Amino acid sequence: MDRRDALRAGVALAAAGSLPVQAQPQRHLPIFVLNSLDADVSVIDTPSYTERTRLSTGREPHHLYLTPDEKTVIVANAASDSLTFIDPVTAQVQRTVRQIVDPYHLRFSPDMRWFVTAANRLNHVDIYRWQPQQVDSPLALVKRVHAAKTPSHLMIDSSSTVVYCTLQDSNELLALDLATQAVRWTVPVGKMPADLYLTADDRTLLIGMTGSDAVEVYDVGSAGPARLIKRVTTGQGAHAFRARGDKRHVFVSNRVANTISLIDTQSLNVVERYSAPGGPDCMELLADERTLLVTSRWARKLTCIDTVEKRLIRQVNVGRSPHGVWTLAHAGRI
Repeated sequence: MDRRDALRAGVALAAAGSLPVQAQPQRHLPIFVLNSLDADVSVIDTPSYTERTRLSTGREPHHLYLTPDEKTVIVANAASDSLTFIDPVTAQVQRTVRQIVDPYHLRFSPDMRWFVTAANRLNHVDIYRWQPQQVDSPLALVKRVHAAKTPSHLMIDSSSTVVYCTLQDSNELLALDLATQAVRWTVPVGKMPADLYLTADDRTLLIGMTGSDAVEVYDVGSAGPARLIKRVTTGQGAHAFRARGDKRHVFVSNRVANTISLIDTQSLNVVERYSAPGGPDCMELLADERTLLVTSRWARKLTCIDTVEKRLIRQVNVGRSPHGVWTLAHAGRI
């Protein structure tokens, strides 16, 4: 068991009351919530579920990402053309990387060779090579790919081969080859596509349609363009995904309907629904595998939901327009 596994195991046991008080330091792992209109990050203390401090970032931080080695939380500051690197344990800023143009959404490839950003305002996708030995310039731009209209969210397959990108205002899905940086294909999809979720076998891609009430499901396992399999009705404003961690189920937030749906990726049906007030957006699932954290975009709160009892546990006051949420004390992401 490595350090990260030990941290997660400790959180789960502590939450269940199976560890003595002196053996529960893992419970203090912070939760990070982006406040897009305040240009900062709320650091939430987990024993008390109160805002411990705020970390200043660049303007319009919309999304954040825990690196595959789980050593850094990266905040993408879209309007400041910068990235803020934060230690996920100490909540200390590690570094700021500048001259990253309009990083609205971001993803690392699982092998940590590639780093990709979607420029939502400027209509391009940037592919960088990760070079951590270069302290001052850890990201080297390899290719800037024009994207039709408003690239929104990104997903990279488990083999670090393909990056998928939704184009929000042209209603398309774009696939890029990471090795060659070439466009593989572009296909039309539903209205206002946003977040994506790729199943563990890399064959099935789910897309939240924020302009409607559904998730569209595509077969991406063949060599050709994506093929629509099914349209799963979830709720108005279907937007962001978070895996349950069992390689079968995934949560989707329905931002307009103020609900969250749980989809079975084998049957492609909604199997559970939860109430989530305030415009639910991004989500995180704690290591206890039952506590779902949801940013309530219009209510300036982080909402905590017990997915077993299907009830709201608590809400934490944060900043304006809370968006991304992450913690090292998380359940599996597939």
